Amino acid sequence: MMRILIANWSRRRAGGTETYLEQVMVALAARGHDLAFCFEVDEPEGRPAIQLTGTTFSVRLRPDLTGSIEQLGKWKPDVSYVHGLLDPDTEARLLDVAPAVLAAHSYYGTCISGEKTHKFPIVQPCGRRFGAACLALYFPRRCGGLSPVSMMTAYGRQRRRLALLDRYAAVVTPSEHMHREFVRHDAAGGRVYTLPHGIDVSVAPPSAREASDRLEPGSAVRLMLIGRLDRLKGGRALLDALPRVRTIVGRPLQLTFAGVGPAGAAWERHARAIARAHADLSIEFAGWLQPDALTARLAATDVVVMPSLWPEPFGLAGLEANRLGVPVVAYATGGIPEWLRDGVNGCLAPGNPPTVRGLADALVRCVRSLESGDDLTRGAIAAARAHDDGRHVDALLDILERAAAGADRLSA
Repeated sequence: MMRILIANWSRRRAGGTETYLEQVMVALAARGHDLAFCFEVDEPEGRPAIQLTGTTFSVRLRPDLTGSIEQLGKWKPDVSYVHGLLDPDTEARLLDVAPAVLAAHSYYGTCISGEKTHKFPIVQPCGRRFGAACLALYFPRRCGGLSPVSMMTAYGRQRRRLALLDRYAAVVTPSEHMHREFVRHDAAGGRVYTLPHGIDVSVAPPSAREASDRLEPGSAVRLMLIGRLDRLKGGRALLDALPRVRTIVGRPLQLTFAGVGPAGAAWERHARAIARAHADLSIEFAGWLQPDALTARLAATDVVVMPSLWPEPFGLAGLEANRLGVPVVAYATGGIPEWLRDGVNGCLAPGNPPTVRGLADALVRCVRSLESGDDLTRGAIAAARAHDDGRHVDALLDILERAAAGADRLSA
């Protein structure tokens, strides 16, 4: 058995990464491994703490970085499993403690803004290799903000992260899309591996949907967007798509936004204007929901919409919806097409570039399918079950064990 140090920037459930961490810690502890956890900040406020199942102890790295590193060194971990840190200096010190494997949940060290998206003249994914040439495109393509100081600060931080990738024994990615991204940046000397999607956790009961739950004539279609309310999550595009969907399907639409973020206030204003102009559109901003409350909402939802304008590295919320028999509609960006099969467990809209009309048409196809039968419901449950077979943990442990034994064995 191994001593595995798990590192993350936050002690709280900030997003999909932390959901994954809770699941993988349960699985690693069940296999008999000793776990410890370290983090930089206890944020965002108001979010529940990550459930540290099976961990011996947890350590906050800052402000006493030297003392924390000494404490971790005395524990003598065999390997570190790192999930992204805010400060490259902290990351560099952590890499001195034990051989490390990075989980690439984001464009870590491969993009100035970390978003891998051009926002002008249209929003579309960026396929460039990160480097000095990105500075020349930063303002013309609106890769980030308009401050030269912020641009140079972000560029310097990502350059340092890219350099630190050479110190990792391996990088693991959630999708082939991310695998390609890190291979072309020669991360960890090319030792980049895509893990199978599923973790060996129990699948939620399929509910009556598995038998049949087609939409009744004239009933409202219940939609949900889950996640951070950020411009690139596509909430504005979803709002703009609703009138077209309503006109074509001839049904009332009920949309719930489950999350918080900087675009929330603007989206709420836009939603009120749309609802005033279209009586059969109901739009609710429910805020950030506790896991049990979110599961209950999902169980009463017909379609989860993931209209991300940026190339999502994976899109874990989609498979979580599938576990409850809820199909997903999303743009075909990033790693999403690797688990979302059009017409099987949801519907895909063209993603390069993503358009309002393309999203609306994908939603219409999804609703029409739900009207005619339960194929998408069955497909959603089947897709979730296909990913819950334990292969993820088996593959991860193989990489962690080889990293602990020496990076040279990872090339074998």
